Amino acid sequence: VLEAYRQGLSPAVGYELNPWLLCLSHYRAWRAGCHGKVSFLKRDLWKVNLSDCHNVIVFLAPSVKPLLATKLLAELPDEARVVAGRFPFPSWPPSSTLGQGLEQVWAYDMKEVRQATRNSPAGSPL
Repeated sequence: VLEAYRQGLSPAVGYELNPWLLCLSHYRAWRAGCHGKVSFLKRDLWKVNLSDCHNVIVFLAPSVKPLLATKLLAELPDEARVVAGRFPFPSWPPSSTLGQGLEQVWAYDMKEVRQATRNSPAGSPL
């Protein structure tokens, strides 16, 4: 969230249920001079409506990617970009990648992902 804000993305909002990680996020924002410029909310990602989001950054385990892919496909606009850290969406075509190993990230443009999903044999979100 802090780096997204530094790169000019606003609003920059993070969702977290773990109170310790939420507290740590607030502290890091304060320490970085971003207090009041970014938000960290105690919300369940699965219950948040993402339809007005145009940039989504996720750091989640591969086991939740199928459910997340379905949610993102259903809610995000075509103009949205999803950046996945550490674990890619295996069947989504990345628009770009950066880094390698544990530091690798994949960027996906939702319009391209939807086209690829429609063209896949099973229409699978992953």
